[in-house]
Amino acid sequence: MTKCYIFLPIITLTTLLSGCGGYPRLLSYPFDPGGRSLNSTASELTPQVSGRFIVFTSDRRGSQDVYMFDMVTRSLIDLPGLNSFDAIASHPSISDNGRYIVFAASRQGRTAIFLYDRETRQSRNLTTNLQAEVRNPTISADGSRIAFEYSNNGQWDILVYKTSGQPLNIPQDPR
Repeated sequence: MTKCYIFLPIITLTTLLSGCGGYPRLLSYPFDPGGRSLNSTASELTPQVSGRFIVFTSDRRGSQDVYMFDMVTRSLIDLPGLNSFDAIASHPSISDNGRYIVFAASRQGRTAIFLYDRETRQSRNLTTNLQAEVRNPTISADGSRIAFEYSNNGQWDILVYKTSGQPLNIPQDPR
């Protein structure tokens, strides 16, 4: 029996192994004039990219809040009226134009879905009258519809609301 050995030059082998070089990569943005940056030593959770914006939650100020980063200006954007000290925010989602941010927030053990309008600087609870558990909101690119999971009997289903807060009637296929 004859043994056959294949020898590849080290440069060829290195090139083959690094063919996808650069991914994933850590983006390191500089601090803005206010001393803030996209990256921090705090826990950064559930980033979502839409258009020129990144929204995410972070506990960098001691409570889990929603943050927004503009990739064009390379700075954090102030969100007055969005975060509150008595709520734990999670799962933010943003419309393409950056006007609307939808997120889940827990207060006193109850989670609700909130819509923040950057133009009016106000948050609104979309699920005040919904007697169910809710989670994982997302907003359409044009900002007109919000979908999220809800459960009032142990089974998770999906609801779709208009930005105005009214549920959409979406027919379901019979099972």
